[in-house]
Amino acid sequence: MSARRERRGLRLRLRLRLTSLTIAASGLLALLIGIAFAVLLWAIADANSSTSARRASRSALVEAEGMERLLLDLETGQRGFVITEREAFLQPWKSAREQLPAKASRFTESTTSSEGRRTAEQITRGIASFLDDYSVPLVEAVRHHDPAASTLAKTTEGKQRVDTLRAQFHQYMVAERAQLAAREDAARTNGRRAVLAACVGLAASTALVAVFTVLQHRAVVRPVRRVVAAARQLAGGGLGVRVPPSEVAEIAALGASFNTMAASVQDNRRRIMESVEAVHRRTARDLHDGAQQRLVSLMIGLRLARELLPGTETSVADLLDQSIDNAQTAINELRELASGIYPLVLTVKGLVPAVRDLASRCPVPAVVESRKERRISSTVESNAYFVVAEAVTNAVKHAHASRIDILLDFADVLRIRIADDGVGGVGDAPAGNGMTGLANRVAAFDGTLAIESPPGGGTTILIRIPVPS
Repeated sequence: MSARRERRGLRLRLRLRLTSLTIAASGLLALLIGIAFAVLLWAIADANSSTSARRASRSALVEAEGMERLLLDLETGQRGFVITEREAFLQPWKSAREQLPAKASRFTESTTSSEGRRTAEQITRGIASFLDDYSVPLVEAVRHHDPAASTLAKTTEGKQRVDTLRAQFHQYMVAERAQLAAREDAARTNGRRAVLAACVGLAASTALVAVFTVLQHRAVVRPVRRVVAAARQLAGGGLGVRVPPSEVAEIAALGASFNTMAASVQDNRRRIMESVEAVHRRTARDLHDGAQQRLVSLMIGLRLARELLPGTETSVADLLDQSIDNAQTAINELRELASGIYPLVLTVKGLVPAVRDLASRCPVPAVVESRKERRISSTVESNAYFVVAEAVTNAVKHAHASRIDILLDFADVLRIRIADDGVGGVGDAPAGNGMTGLANRVAAFDGTLAIESPPGGGTTILIRIPVPS
C-alpha cells in the first residue's frame, strides 16, 4: 500500500505543468537566440576589428615604402651631386630632407605592434644619422671642393649605411606583411566560426521549436481532442465515457473535471431511472392491490346479485350482465396497464420469466433463450427488461420482423442479444426510432450497446450491462 502511494506521489511530482513547460521552452529558445545573436555581434565586432587592423597594417606598409623611397631620394641626390657637383642634382636630396621629419613621424605612428615601433624608431634614427652624420657633411665637403669627399672610403661608407637601412626596411615590411596575413587568416577563421556557431544556434532553435511543437501536440492537442471526442460521446448518450489521465497538470485537471461531471450525470441518470422504476413498481402494486381488487370485488358482488334475481326480471338481469362484462373488461385493461407499467412477474420471478411473458404477448413469434439463469439486482433486472421491451417494440413497429430471437446470458456481465429478420438499416434510420433511448438506458448502468443492422439483413442488438456481485 505504501509502495503504491509512493509511486502515485512520484507520478504527481513528475507531472508536467503546461505553464512551467511553456516558460522553460520559451526561456531556452530565448537563450539560444540570444547566444546566436551574441556570437554574430562578436563576429561582426571581430570582423570590424580585423578590418581596422588590416587597414592599419596596409597603412604601415605604405608609410614604410614611402620612408624607404625618401632614403633612396637622399642617397640618389647626394650621389649625383658628389659626381657632378651641380646643384640641380641635389634637388631630390633637399626635398627628401624637408619631408623627413613629418614622414618619420607618420612612419613611427603607423606601426601596429610594439616590436614594429622599435624597428621603426631604429630605422628613423638610422636615417637621421645617415643624413646628419654622413650625407650633410659630405655635401658640404663637396661644396668646398674637398678632395676627400669623393674618395672610395666615403662612397663605401654611404653604401653600407643605405644597405643596412634597406635591410631593416625589408625586415620591418616582412614582419608587417606576416602580421597582416595572420590577421586575415584569423579574421577568416573567426568568420567561419561565427557562421558555424550561428548555424548551430539556428539549428538548435529550430530543433527546440520542433520538439516543443511535438511535445505540445502530444501533451495538449491530443488530450484536448480526446476530451472533445468524449464530450461529443457524452452528449450523444454515452454516459460511460471517461477521459484517460494526462501527464500535463492542467489537462489532467480538465480530464478529472470531465470525468467527475460524466460520473455525476451517469449517477443522476441512474438515480432518476431507479426512482422512476420505484414509482412504476409502486404504481403497479397500488393498481393491483387497490383498484384492481376493488373491481374484482365489485364484479363478484354483481354476479351474486345476478344470481339472486328472479328470472322474471329480464331487464334488470340484462343490466347486471352488462355491468359484469364492463367490470371484467376494466379488470383486464387495468391488469394490462399494470403489467405495462411494471410487470408483477418481474418482481416475483425475475428477468427471464418476465421476458418470456413479454415474448408470449408479442404479435410476432419471439423465442427466448437463457444461459446461467439467476436473480440479479432488481434495478438491473428492471433496466434490462425495459431495454428488451423497447427493442422488441422497435422490431415490431419499425423493422417489420417476422421473427425475434432473444438471448439472456448471466455471466460476469449480463449479455443480451436481440436479433430480428426485419428490414435492417437502423444506422440510416432517422432520429427517434428508439435506439437513442436504448443507449441512454444502458449507459446509465455503465453498459455498452452495439448495433449490427445492414440494410435488408435484419438487426442485431448486443447489450452488456455490468452485474453487481
